[in-house]
Amino acid sequence: MSFDVPDDLRYLESHEWVRVDDATARVGITDFAQDELGDVVFVELPDEGEELTAGEEFGVVESIKAVSDVYAPVSGTVTAVNDALFDEPELVNEDPFGEGWMLEVELADAGELDDLLSADAYGDQIA
Repeated sequence: MSFDVPDDLRYLESHEWVRVDDATARVGITDFAQDELGDVVFVELPDEGEELTAGEEFGVVESIKAVSDVYAPVSGTVTAVNDALFDEPELVNEDPFGEGWMLEVELADAGELDDLLSADAYGDQIA
């Protein structure tokens, strides 16, 4: 099976992605992760203003098959949460890199991005 792994993103081994635009990072879970979980039925996310630390849990995704923690790829302050996921958690399955994004973070240290996987390295991990 082939999964979408956009080249413009960085990845955690635990299947989260981050897209950076200036000092803002948008975060979600990968196509592979949503496929492994199955139908997502609930998403728990932090509140705006909360501080995240790279590598630490920031939320939970619950599916018909499992409950999975979601980890922050970068440190920073949550500036936006995708409220649509509370009413339509299936967006994570339908469009994990678009409408299924989870939160936006004001980066505390852009250097942390260097510790994340490239698209090629993540693609190799899930191959």
